[in-house]
Amino acid sequence: MTTEAPFRDLCTDCGISRTSDPKRCGRACQFIAPDYPRLEAAVHGRSRDPGPAAGGEPARADEAFFGPYLAMYRAALRQPREGAQWTGITTRLGERLLEEGLVSAVLCMSADPDDRWRPRPVLVTRPQDMAACRGMRMGYAPLLQLLEPAIADGHTRLAVIGIPCQVYALRALQEELGIEQLYVVGTPCSDNTTTENFHEFLALVDPAPESITYLEFRADYHVELRYADGRARTIPFLQLPLSQLRPDFFPLTCRTCVDYTNVLSDITVGYMGGEGRQWLLVRNSRGQRILDLLGDEVELETPGDAGKRSNAVRGFIANVERAAGGLPLRRMPDWLRPIMGWLMPRVGPRGLEFARTRVEMKAAETVIHLRREAPQRIKSMVPAHVWRLVEPYGLRPQTGETRRDGSGQDA
Repeated sequence: MTTEAPFRDLCTDCGISRTSDPKRCGRACQFIAPDYPRLEAAVHGRSRDPGPAAGGEPARADEAFFGPYLAMYRAALRQPREGAQWTGITTRLGERLLEEGLVSAVLCMSADPDDRWRPRPVLVTRPQDMAACRGMRMGYAPLLQLLEPAIADGHTRLAVIGIPCQVYALRALQEELGIEQLYVVGTPCSDNTTTENFHEFLALVDPAPESITYLEFRADYHVELRYADGRARTIPFLQLPLSQLRPDFFPLTCRTCVDYTNVLSDITVGYMGGEGRQWLLVRNSRGQRILDLLGDEVELETPGDAGKRSNAVRGFIANVERAAGGLPLRRMPDWLRPIMGWLMPRVGPRGLEFARTRVEMKAAETVIHLRREAPQRIKSMVPAHVWRLVEPYGLRPQTGETRRDGSGQDA
């Protein structure tokens, strides 16, 4: 097993390149030639329904955005866990899997002892040790590097809590890794960056960034900050200093990610469709078994759905096209920002429509940035379902931008 990651173009250091066979990246990486139809069918028993616009079922229309699922909920633990990012559902799922003996270890992220924001892969074997994994981290960490040592130590019944690029690689290699039983709890991910870049962002939002202990992008168009002295503060999205960030603040990998919602997990636990609570997507029977472990510890509700996304997505696309072309972003007048910050949580996309908005934004961002910075990669990196998402906004595949190899990626 290697300790350093060899250079990889478009790499988020999931950890596979640090294992005994780094060449497996060629068939495991989300950013080389992803095959979502094949892996969705392998994991869930079927690929996503494309929705009525592409000849699918109206009842499954949201699978075009979110991937295969059996059920969706707004959710919260009845007794929130101290130090959790929301109420602690993800951490509690890991605890319960260990408590019930369904797995002997949980592979997930903790905090680096020298930097609370830097993620550090850990293998947790005792339920009580999951508490140290609560909270959000920002940055890249080679989670899957620990797979081979874990299996060598006899942990063939595993749970993995990871972000989409980690989960894609895990699923691509699952059959050859020697895992007897695998449960995957996925968290949505978008716009990750290095931990060093994240510290620059914190310094822009507060004059004392070292005092910030919590940061969350919420579905009500605000960022919530908490501080070591117990204070809390919210900032409307429109008032964030995003225009002051360097053009490469978000690496090209995260600007071209096609899996916001972690479609290959058994259960996805995020925030986008939660309207102040967490958003759960139970994707298959294993995911349902994981959720059932919480029993009445968790409150489940039907997600809300309000507002219209079209104008928001079109405005986002216009700004991305300007930024990708080297032009300055169109900045909203300062006097208008507080007004729009008040209006957006009330009239903008909310609940599932907010989640659809973010998925369409990410799909458009992928196409625009690849065309500008890596046009030779579009053919292999952009799945058919992404082209379907951006078509209503005038983004259609050009000659040579789709595959014709029968892999399911042909748009």
